[in-house]
Amino acid sequence: MRRRPSGSALDDGTVIVEANDRHSPRSERVSVEPSERAAAPVFPSAAGVTGSEGLEGSEEELHHTRPASPITTWATVAEATDAVHTPKNGTVAKGPTDIDGMPTSHSKHRSRLRSPWSCSLLTLATTVLASLLLFVIVDSFTSRQLDVKGCRMSYMRPAFAKLDDFDTEHTRFASKYSVYLYREGGIDEETEVTGVPVLFIPGNAGSYKQVRPIAAEAAQYYHDVVQHDAAALQSGTRSLDFFTVDFNEDITAFHGQTLLDQAEYLNEAVAYILSLYQDPKRASRMPDLPDPSSVILLGHSMGGIVARTMLTMPNYQSNSINTIVTMSAPHARPPVSFDADIVRVYKQINDYWRKAYSEQWANENPLWHVTLISIAGGGLDTVVPSDYASLASLVPDTHGFTVFTSSVPDVWTGMDHQSILWCDQFRKVIVRSLIEVVDVKRPSQTRPRADRMRVFKRWYLTGMETVAEKSLPQTEPSTLLTLEDNSNSIISQGRRLTLRSLGQTRKPKAHLLPVPPNVTGQTRFTLLTDQKLNPAGEGAKLEVLFCSVFPLQPGQSAALFAMNLDLSGDSLGSTRLACKNAAVDVTHVPASTRTSKFPFEDETPFSYIQYDLKDVAEHQFLAVVDKAVESTPGWVIAEFSDETDSTIWTDVGLGRLLTRGIHLKLPASRPMVTDVKIPALHSSLLAYHLDISNQACGDETELFTPLVRQYISEPYESKFFVNVRQVNVNLHGVAPFMPPPLRAQSRANGLSLQLWSDSTCGTSLEMTLKVDISGSLGKLVMRYRTVLAAFPLLVVALVLRKQFRDYDDTGIFTSFAESMDYCLRRSLPLSLLALTVFTLTLSGRNSEGAKPASRHFWQWQSNATETAVDFTRNDLLLGSQDPFFWFLVPLFGFVCVGICVLVNYLALGVLHVMSWALGLFQARSGWRRGDDRKRSPSPAFSESSPRRRMITTSVLLLLVSTFIPYQFAYMVACIVQVATCTRALRLARETRSGAHINFYNYSHSILILMLWILPINLPVLVVWVHNLGVHWLTPFSSHHNVLSIMPIMLLVETLTSGKMIPRTTTRFRHVTNLVLFILALYAAVYGVTYAYLLHHLVNVFAGWLVCIHFSTSSISLTGLRRLLEGDDGGPGEPTKKRP
Repeated sequence: MRRRPSGSALDDGTVIVEANDRHSPRSERVSVEPSERAAAPVFPSAAGVTGSEGLEGSEEELHHTRPASPITTWATVAEATDAVHTPKNGTVAKGPTDIDGMPTSHSKHRSRLRSPWSCSLLTLATTVLASLLLFVIVDSFTSRQLDVKGCRMSYMRPAFAKLDDFDTEHTRFASKYSVYLYREGGIDEETEVTGVPVLFIPGNAGSYKQVRPIAAEAAQYYHDVVQHDAAALQSGTRSLDFFTVDFNEDITAFHGQTLLDQAEYLNEAVAYILSLYQDPKRASRMPDLPDPSSVILLGHSMGGIVARTMLTMPNYQSNSINTIVTMSAPHARPPVSFDADIVRVYKQINDYWRKAYSEQWANENPLWHVTLISIAGGGLDTVVPSDYASLASLVPDTHGFTVFTSSVPDVWTGMDHQSILWCDQFRKVIVRSLIEVVDVKRPSQTRPRADRMRVFKRWYLTGMETVAEKSLPQTEPSTLLTLEDNSNSIISQGRRLTLRSLGQTRKPKAHLLPVPPNVTGQTRFTLLTDQKLNPAGEGAKLEVLFCSVFPLQPGQSAALFAMNLDLSGDSLGSTRLACKNAAVDVTHVPASTRTSKFPFEDETPFSYIQYDLKDVAEHQFLAVVDKAVESTPGWVIAEFSDETDSTIWTDVGLGRLLTRGIHLKLPASRPMVTDVKIPALHSSLLAYHLDISNQACGDETELFTPLVRQYISEPYESKFFVNVRQVNVNLHGVAPFMPPPLRAQSRANGLSLQLWSDSTCGTSLEMTLKVDISGSLGKLVMRYRTVLAAFPLLVVALVLRKQFRDYDDTGIFTSFAESMDYCLRRSLPLSLLALTVFTLTLSGRNSEGAKPASRHFWQWQSNATETAVDFTRNDLLLGSQDPFFWFLVPLFGFVCVGICVLVNYLALGVLHVMSWALGLFQARSGWRRGDDRKRSPSPAFSESSPRRRMITTSVLLLLVSTFIPYQFAYMVACIVQVATCTRALRLARETRSGAHINFYNYSHSILILMLWILPINLPVLVVWVHNLGVHWLTPFSSHHNVLSIMPIMLLVETLTSGKMIPRTTTRFRHVTNLVLFILALYAAVYGVTYAYLLHHLVNVFAGWLVCIHFSTSSISLTGLRRLLEGDDGGPGEPTKKRP
């Protein structure tokens, strides 16, 4: 047994001191009662004595004392700072003392400092304000700037046929995963494959049954429409065979190895699916058709990432995948960075795709034939930020694009993470686009890449984007229009064509609008009508034609045209025009009337046509043919407008917008369509209010109410607002932590507002745009959710740093709350200020310009020198390079301080409840009785021997290295630490000993640190538990490193013995400060992007604490042998006395 050092304290307040007599060969021990302390001078030890040593030694030895000659007293660690202040003249202050011998004048102050519930006015005010700010942010997220849900329910009659032959002979994952073939009841009666294979990949914790809505619509649409279309069948269109994968609801968002396992399995599944079409017993296809060589992939959420991963795997069969459509898939970055594997896998996948598309020649690009379409749900998706769906940093616009569901024609609504699969309007568009890209005459079963991209753009984009391809210039004239020579229906050039009703003449009539000459300047043609425009012209009451004079030569037949419109009547003279039907480029926009509320209402949409002048310059006339033979409600507005009149550039900064907003007054003579471009508004963190004045038409009948399209060009996000008076505007533009695009964005990539207004009313309109500050706060939630897992560690690390510095200096380990108060006064404000300056410095550096180009650049379309792209430049701090958002660093620091305080007091409350329960249990067990309760040594930390603890730790480490992930051991360590804190609190409250209070504060702070690391470890643990649930016992290859958990386990086991960490008075004390400073700095700078490393940094810190604990232990072979034999020198061992 080790002897109790001089100056240590008994539980009843008795201080043991040593008397050194130069005439005596030995030291004598003296017992000083608390009442005697004030009479003796007290000097703090230079080296200090650990508080844990006050727990050692038997009671018999401690009271075997006798008087001695003049002495020098060495105070305990707990008393070193709280000692009586001795005046210079050597006298000691007199007066009443508290239980520790302190004067009562200091008693209240000391009690406040020792109480873990202490809370200064500054801490209280900070916590209250931070809580209010957090409440405002969450309230804004849940109640402000919300998109309206507009999906209609879908219905189906599903049936699934499991492919049992795809067993362990084909894949090692056959016992865990399985593949099904979908069949729609009443339509697909057989399980033979007949069409084109499509493989659906569910997302994180998704079900294979989620394919039902889309697969059912595909079967129904082919059965009702396509199979009766001879032209479509002749072009190679066939039905779609939907296969779906049962991953047993695997959790892929949190675990990279699971993602790789699924990708490996799916490549083997693709090979098996393609083999089915070569088996006459399993396939029913025309013998002259080639066997399929590729499969279309349809991925939801993380299923889209698995689809991209498949092309990077070693078992990928070349060219077996050429079309990938993903829905709500986080392509740009992982949803959370708590797992090292998921971060590494994402980097490998994205690097592979970027490198492939950086190749200059197609034969060097393994992805040259692949098209990738990413569809996002928008603000309603609260599972995955829709910003992460962007492909701008991965794929050039020749091979893919990102679009939001609110942009898709005839859909016009945002969708949450699940409704994007079953939304009736959207599934129709998905199915029609997939069927249109099918071509069974080709082995790939799809059209060439350029044709596929053209089809996807037509179905998913509004048609008003700059990349939208116009079909009119590539088509041949199909209509011969014959007019009488004296027709007075030609409108003067520069005027607007307006029809307020149809069929007024009771016969077809053509209205001609001359095409202006192609002179310098930008001119565009726009037409809006409430009538449906049919490309074939059959059954339509209105046709829009672009015509050129066509003199019919002798012998030339008019039968060259598919349609002949003779409107000359009995006139002897006539003019013939060869015309192209502009309906091939018509796009739908939502109907906007006085009764309209939402764009997705089940109402006939407006038809809109827009051309640049260069697209129609070869024609002489625009002909609007009114084919109605009786008076019919309907209207048309068509015009050519100059860009200077129809486009308004507003060059204002965010500062001016915040203070004054934007106010525009559109004149009465404005064009029908006006574009307002605001390049400065490109951040996804801001929301706005748009107000438009009432449109008064006076005596004229109003044709339609103002219609607004809010849009950005990268990604393709459009939102329509009908019958506009006041609307909320928010966008998914430049978002935090997003990698930069492959190509620098143009000036026009900011927010744009496209306004359709009835300019025939002859009244002006006023537009006002202001920042919605309260609504903007809610936009922080989705973009900065993971900040709450990283930034609090900055606060906790600084608090711990303060605690250890005070402990090494004074011997008192202050409470977490007290140290938090100290940090709020200095270190935290200075740290946040430094991080803010660092943010501004990074912003300034990135605004200086890009670095010179290297030889690995994006040169697939241009040989021009381009700038280097640093895809990691937004990984630092809060992921924003915009200096306007400098305030986010102190804002989140302020919020995290409040959260840390609340978590600390919540933990205190739980520990006090558990301590009360422990005391109640001890009382009933009869552990302590009567007056002996105060004087008997506490059994709180003597229940488990060191030998038992060593064996327990060894067994747990062995399990970590073989079967369980280290995250499970971490959770066990957290539970053990809670128990240790409970016992420490119970002991400190019973004994009122400074040593015990020190130990409790120390163990409590370690618990707080461990609790903030726990969320980083829980996701992988959930994956492991899920695998156990599906009887998949294969261990994780990446989470069995014993060194990743051993220091934390050793520290926790050391604390179970009740041993206080020794004070460090040498230069090694700076190591503790340095490790905690690095932890705080990393949590702030890289904590969000690489959160998994926070666990390892805490693990290093725990290892250093273990080294400090063991630094005072005498380790020998004899002692180790005694420990293993169970002879741990307990309290009952006889005590050796000095001779």
